[in-house]
Amino acid sequence: MEALSGFLIAAVALAGSPGPATLSLAAAGAAFGARRGLAYLAGLTVGMVVVMGIVASGVVGLLLAVPGAAPVVTALAALYFVWLAWRIATAPPLAENGPERPPPTFVAGVLLSLINPKGYAAMAALYSGFVLMPGRIALDVAVKMAGLTLVIAAVNIGWLLVGAALTRLFRDPHSNRIINMVFAVLLVGSVLVLPFAS
Repeated sequence: MEALSGFLIAAVALAGSPGPATLSLAAAGAAFGARRGLAYLAGLTVGMVVVMGIVASGVVGLLLAVPGAAPVVTALAALYFVWLAWRIATAPPLAENGPERPPPTFVAGVLLSLINPKGYAAMAALYSGFVLMPGRIALDVAVKMAGLTLVIAAVNIGWLLVGAALTRLFRDPHSNRIINMVFAVLLVGSVLVLPFAS
């Protein structure tokens, strides 16, 4: 039981800390509101379940063992997140009676999770750092996946609601620009610190 509580505390810390997925989810909540961000939230969560499966299967370890693969994967992910930050920073303010922009989709959430280096690093740390069911590998993986899915879903709901609380500020063009820039800078910052996190 002590291992499980330590695992869950570490999961909340790793999954809940600011990163590309959580910051983009907060930005979606702020720009579109909580209800319209639910599909994106679901996509991020499902994508993380896929990431858990990839990490547990050892595919990530095999990929990173290929000489030169790690820098290429890191560079591609960083380019995507810089592009995403630019999109957030330059997003137009919400208009009271203007046309509605489409919110991020379920598929966009899945894809973001699949290319998020923080997600892979966090899952690798959690899977390798804790043994919940000694001698029972399949059950250990299943318990970790179930616990992590619940933690990630709860954390994602929290970030979406925090972002949605900012929706009123997005109605003012000046506040909108400031919030967009803050989210963009935080998103780029979260990507820049990933190589130095250990």
